[in-house]
Amino acid sequence: MAVPHAVERMSMIKIKVSRVRPEKVDRLKAWLAEGMRRADEIRETFVNEGVTHEQGLLLSTADGPVFVYVVECADYEAAAKAFRDSPFPIDAEHKAVLAEVLDGEVEAPLLLDVRL
Repeated sequence: MAVPHAVERMSMIKIKVSRVRPEKVDRLKAWLAEGMRRADEIRETFVNEGVTHEQGLLLSTADGPVFVYVVECADYEAAAKAFRDSPFPIDAEHKAVLAEVLDGEVEAPLLLDVRL
């Protein structure tokens, strides 16, 4: 099988699934909407972190609300370290909001992972 020329470097997708405090769902939605309005600031952090794409989804489940966070980058550990050490105000705000609204990770076993 030939590999398309458009595939220049390997990237990886990392997914985290977290419980959301039910009384904080509106706060999470408001913060993510603000993130969409401040997308240019977020893109600046991507350069610092080596991230190429981020998505956040809110799911309603029988066990309560769940936030699914998806990030695409070349090196997740380096991206996570850059985020932890970030000088950007929006990253500090993001950390504070997530600490306020999330209530621990949900175990979500990876059942399929196929790459080119």
